[in-house]
Amino acid sequence: MRHHYIQSAKQVIAIEAEAVARLADTLDEQFENACETLLQCKGRVVVTGMGKSGHIGHKIAATLASTGTPAFFVHPGEASHGDLGMITANDVIIAISYSGETDELTNLLPLIKRIGARMIGMSKSSESTLAQFSDCHLRVHVEREACPHNLAPTSSTTATLVLGDALAIALLKAKGFSAEDFAFSHPGGSLGRRLLLTLDDLIHTGDALPVVHESATLNDTLAEMSSKQLGMTAIVDGNNIMVGLFTDGDLRRVLNKGNVQIDTPITELMTKDGVTASAGMMAAEALKLMEDKRINGLFVVDSKNRPLGALNMQDLLRAGVL
Repeated sequence: MRHHYIQSAKQVIAIEAEAVARLADTLDEQFENACETLLQCKGRVVVTGMGKSGHIGHKIAATLASTGTPAFFVHPGEASHGDLGMITANDVIIAISYSGETDELTNLLPLIKRIGARMIGMSKSSESTLAQFSDCHLRVHVEREACPHNLAPTSSTTATLVLGDALAIALLKAKGFSAEDFAFSHPGGSLGRRLLLTLDDLIHTGDALPVVHESATLNDTLAEMSSKQLGMTAIVDGNNIMVGLFTDGDLRRVLNKGNVQIDTPITELMTKDGVTASAGMMAAEALKLMEDKRINGLFVVDSKNRPLGALNMQDLLRAGVL
């Protein structure tokens, strides 16, 4: 007998999507109070929860930490055996329990109060023990779990995770946490490479920089382009100021017109107002600029429009920016 796997999966997705959609209607001043409490925290955010709530708590702590709110997870069982010492009066606790009555967690609540840390509780009922001990209570109530027996934590854990993300992103915006700030928390990943690299790290300089004098001919220019292999060259005057550029695209356009002599002065064929970039520009910005202008290469110039270096899409690709 063939099982209806896809039908079952669609039912789960529909149930959990509905739970998340309903979550928006539960947001009130308690959510605002929770955000303000986290924003004013002078210590760390300590997330705790048991079982599946603990797994969700791990992820919420990680998301907070990577978006500018220092946070870590403490297992409630371990907290009862010494790890409670990790919590100080300057910290804010996010305690997660769907029922709000989990023994391992509720046993800690009086101790957390005694320490003096403020607490944000996340549970299904504002009448739960967790809610009563919390300074701010975020209600996470779902109509049903996606489990056909309405038992396995599924919709409830998904809704809790989304609520945690909502807290993290609300704080991110309140703090003005930028993409560059995010990248500093992820230096080893592709995002870090994209956002931390500047053009100074990638450009070809010195003898590798394709440059010809404005007195050069088309033949001279093609020789320079072939030698430097960036698909373009800068044209400079006697003061090394860039007066134009010539690219593979320009060459195709010239050939399509026909009747061009190899000794034609390059100043008659070059692009005079080509797109350039400034030193220190982020590689990700340069990529967007090149995509917007539909160009494959870019010259970096100083304040006097003197070429400092150049790069093309292949350089961005090799650096992992693309």
